[in-house]
Amino acid sequence: MRPAPSIVVFTTLSGAGYGLLFWLGLLRPLGLVPGDAPFAVAALLLALALVTAGLLSSLAHLGRPERAWRALSQWRSSWLSREGVAAVATYVPAGLLLLALLLERRAMATLFGLLAAAGAAATVYCTGMIYASLRPVREWRHPLVVPGYLTFAAFSGAALLAMLGAFRGGGAAPAALAILAGAGGFVLKRAYWAAIDSAPPASTPETATGLGVLGAVRALDPPHTETNYLLREMGFRIARRHAARLRLVALAAGFAAPVALLALALFAGGAVAAALATLAAALGLLGLLVERWLMFAEATHTVTLYYPPAAAR
Repeated sequence: MRPAPSIVVFTTLSGAGYGLLFWLGLLRPLGLVPGDAPFAVAALLLALALVTAGLLSSLAHLGRPERAWRALSQWRSSWLSREGVAAVATYVPAGLLLLALLLERRAMATLFGLLAAAGAAATVYCTGMIYASLRPVREWRHPLVVPGYLTFAAFSGAALLAMLGAFRGGGAAPAALAILAGAGGFVLKRAYWAAIDSAPPASTPETATGLGVLGAVRALDPPHTETNYLLREMGFRIARRHAARLRLVALAAGFAAPVALLALALFAGGAVAAALATLAAALGLLGLLVERWLMFAEATHTVTLYYPPAAAR
């Protein structure tokens, strides 16, 4: 399928923002990050900025952005609507957390931080389920898709918190968590790619038409004589050699290099640790952008069975 830049940016930035919000709300009450209000306020504002930038980017994908609010009404049946509801709802405890930090109300900050962390996790889960619930795309209808979204958000969020903590000499705990999540993301992504590469097609022209009992099925004429919406959006194909190279970039920049840099930062100190953690966070986001682009580019929609391969670009 054709990767939409707005959705690639949305899922990467909002995932990192929600991951940062999750770890801030969870680790601050445990004393595993700097406990002063200025640090927490800076981390919270960065998380909200990433989340908001991602959500605004997603609006660019809509034909009528001014009607986006209508999607919130379908929460009973739509994971997209549930994601929107969860995203909006998470702003409430996050905003109250900011207020509690500014007023230096420790108990309130702990409560609203935990609620914001729960909302962040729920929102990322809903985002993953948007894709995992789509039966026509076999690469998305996979049991590792949702765990991947959660793991990648946890990794990028922890890396950002480790970066901020390194400037204050308190980034060891989030750095260790980022290393674990990054290693887990590396293994998970390799397992996911191996699974989709070896899995048989969910549908074939024979099963799609129901004519398999008669033998091989081929189209006599294409459904359309020129390109159309389905071919532009659903028929995008990426060359195998390009996909292989981009997979290496995603694994190296998105997981391996940040994990190595954060491990070095744990043994370094001062400005060196801060520089290493900053580079790790930046590379992680870059690699996740590539990973998310590949998630769309490698996806195959069942509707393309009705079009000859040469018709898709």
